[in-house]
Amino acid sequence: MSGSNVWTRNREKMRNFTEIFSKCADEAAAYGKCVAATTAGRQELQKDLCAKEFEALKNCFVKAVSVKNLPAGLDGSS
Repeated sequence: MSGSNVWTRNREKMRNFTEIFSKCADEAAAYGKCVAATTAGRQELQKDLCAKEFEALKNCFVKAVSVKNLPAGLDGSS
């Protein structure tokens, strides 16, 4: 495998980053609202206060980057 080929694929993936992760806008908003609500005033964010929202966001991210959801050419096909 050529080194330049690796960089080309990675560069192409980064170009599509916003498109891929825009599929998780609702989950990101819910997590952000939870974090904002639990840190109102001068409270510090504590572990697991937004665990449900974080898990939903993480699952969405994993699903969004799965091979079957990648744009043509980024799924390993040529």
